[in-house]
Amino acid sequence: MGASLKVLVACEFSGTVRRAFAARGHDAWSCDLLPAEDRSNRHIVGDARDILNDGWDLLMVAHPPCTRLCNSGVRWLSVPPPGRTLDDMQEELREGAALFSTFWNAPIDRICVENPVMHRHAKALIENYREPAQSVQPWQFGHGELKRTCFWLKGLPALRPTNIVDGREARVHRQSPGPNRWRERSRFFSGIAEAMADQWGGLDTSPDLFGRAAA
Repeated sequence: MGASLKVLVACEFSGTVRRAFAARGHDAWSCDLLPAEDRSNRHIVGDARDILNDGWDLLMVAHPPCTRLCNSGVRWLSVPPPGRTLDDMQEELREGAALFSTFWNAPIDRICVENPVMHRHAKALIENYREPAQSVQPWQFGHGELKRTCFWLKGLPALRPTNIVDGREARVHRQSPGPNRWRERSRFFSGIAEAMADQWGGLDTSPDLFGRAAA
């Protein structure tokens, strides 16, 4: 394992990714507008954008608000849902793109931003946008489920599958409507979190990998 890293897991209230890194000896913190489900004292309630300059070695953005950025919801930009206006949709699109831009351009050497597939309108608004480095599925990491998600990576290699299993159930997409549906849809898979902590937490900081001298 490499040196201990100071890790910020933004937009996470479950603690799944934070606990995976902390279990391997890293100084890991989660941050979200909601309190931590596990009531950890290593969780910051607030806007993660306010602490991006606090000397983090690795930023993992677990699930930034993406309703207006993702390709599956692009139709709402031209025909808004009942009770909403086109101006509402455009404003939420700009806010979502600005949030993604802030994380993506943070002053941190190693960054992973997780998000669904984006539509072209979102891409055009994101500063220094580049295409995602990879997409993964839960069934590649021990969960027999379908939920494609993309990783935008800086200073990090693509995540390698760890446990390919049978089962292709779209459980997350089939959840019944309700006040907590968004919470369950955004919940991170523990197998992917464990792979991140093992593979990214164990990296050294040699100049050929990160373009700078080791700390």
